[in-house]
Amino acid sequence: MKKDFLKEKYEGFISYFEKNMPVAESELKFENPYQLVVAVILSAQCTDKRVNMTTPAFFERFPDAKTLSDATVEEVHEYIKSISYPNNKSKNLVGMAKTLMSEFGGVVPSDVDELQRLPGVGRKTANVVTAVAFGNAAMPVDTHVFRVSARIGLTKNSKTPLETEKQLVAHIPAPILSKAHHWLILHGRYVCIARKPKCEECGIKDICDYYNKV
Repeated sequence: MKKDFLKEKYEGFISYFEKNMPVAESELKFENPYQLVVAVILSAQCTDKRVNMTTPAFFERFPDAKTLSDATVEEVHEYIKSISYPNNKSKNLVGMAKTLMSEFGGVVPSDVDELQRLPGVGRKTANVVTAVAFGNAAMPVDTHVFRVSARIGLTKNSKTPLETEKQLVAHIPAPILSKAHHWLILHGRYVCIARKPKCEECGIKDICDYYNKV
């Protein structure tokens, strides 16, 4: 019975968003995998809006991995100083570019494990890049995905992003996995917000554990 209930919950979640948000994409602006890696590194604990304000000048100066790998950390810092944690991100961006050049010929790999060899690229960032840039089935788990999936009840007793990822991957069909990632992010960003979720505006409150006090 419990398993069927969870299956129905996932079916309700997917059905609602397929109908109401058939197109769900990253709000980060990028034109190629290199730009996406940079943007996602910059977006950690920072808004996509702020990142999108910063990247045009950055990409004009550093259009590819080669130019970024030749830059100093100090110069990169000047371009991203309005972003959160610019010191660490400057080091990671230069390190990422150097590793891209030395190990991958300047080409961003599509494999999640290979992506994680790049400085500043953890599992979440690697999943974002493989899903968004290469169209591979992946479920990146950020704070929104972690919170919203637990609130709805799509995940149970998950203590880590990896646990959340595994539970979601087990129940969401691979062809829509990446899109479901964006559904959860956008729902968390605009409706199921952290401190005061807008439950009355929510179209899936009838299947939500948080709303129904399950």
